[in-house]
Amino acid sequence: MDTEPARGKLRKLNLTMFLPLFIVGGVVAVVSDARTWWHVVVLSAGVLAAMVAFVRWTSGEVLRVAIPCLVVTALVWPFSVLLVGGGSAFFGILLVGSFVVPQLPRHRVAASITFVVYIAAVGAARLLVSPEDVSEELVEFVFVPAAITAIVLGLMFPNKRFYDVVKELEESREREAESAVIRERVRFASDLHDIQGHTLHVVKLKTALARKLVDIDAERAKQELGEIHALVADTITQTKELAYAQRRLNLSAELENARNLFEAAGIRVRINREGDVDPDAGRVLGQVLRETTTNILRHAQATRVRITLSEWSITIANDGAQRAPLPELRGLAALEQRVVADGGELTVEQEDGQFVTAASFPAREES
Repeated sequence: MDTEPARGKLRKLNLTMFLPLFIVGGVVAVVSDARTWWHVVVLSAGVLAAMVAFVRWTSGEVLRVAIPCLVVTALVWPFSVLLVGGGSAFFGILLVGSFVVPQLPRHRVAASITFVVYIAAVGAARLLVSPEDVSEELVEFVFVPAAITAIVLGLMFPNKRFYDVVKELEESREREAESAVIRERVRFASDLHDIQGHTLHVVKLKTALARKLVDIDAERAKQELGEIHALVADTITQTKELAYAQRRLNLSAELENARNLFEAAGIRVRINREGDVDPDAGRVLGQVLRETTTNILRHAQATRVRITLSEWSITIANDGAQRAPLPELRGLAALEQRVVADGGELTVEQEDGQFVTAASFPAREES
């Protein structure tokens, strides 16, 4: 993704392409109309106001300088018409108006009409001081300035819409980036929950078992404590790998771990392999197995667990479901989002004391 915003690029492009042209146009207007040095000063003030408005317009902040720039150019135009006798000074008010009017929050059409009428009315005032050649004065001071102003204003409205679209696209991209960060945080928290929550529950079971064995079978108690130590060490390693985005679930290791945990809890386990699991699916199916194992140990009173594997699916069934409505398990809800994100389906069913969790990738199976 390009790090420089599109609006910033457009601003630089506008400044590079048009600012020199506007400056040259302003200089030409001043030189062609000015007769004395104070004419130069006054007419240059209008050009300067137009340049300020343009620069602020490129950054989307023209309304902050709208009033002073409009006031200056609105005064320079009648000064030029009545005192200087030059028609080029409408250059300044033309630019300022074309930048400001389309940016107004409302009444833009009325403002455009008023703006054009003002330029034409001031130009018509030229007849008060120079009534000799009416047609020529009307063309130079009324028709040409008003027509050019109307055309430029009409062109600036689509231009504003273009900038609005660019702004909306940038905001949409920013929202998408923020959403991606949030999704990644949720994913990280979910993976951390898988690691820490699973381990803590196993440690709890093994610690309870070691407490029972310490007086009757010290060697077995030491073995359980050793397994607890190894499990905690492994969890620390997995947490580090997760933090550095190096963690990968191994389905075979998860199967062996689930078998050991169920047997340690007095639950009989049967594993049916209907085919070799595809490596691409193995990571997600390993997450399903880990989360389901934790849920069975925490929430079920199971005596038997059956795990069925195929190339693109896994099914875990246990007989410890309560005869009550299907419970809400937040871990499975988060897991479903991950499975769906990878193009799979996660189903949870409870019937006649059986609780079945299944994940599959039907689209991949068909292909």
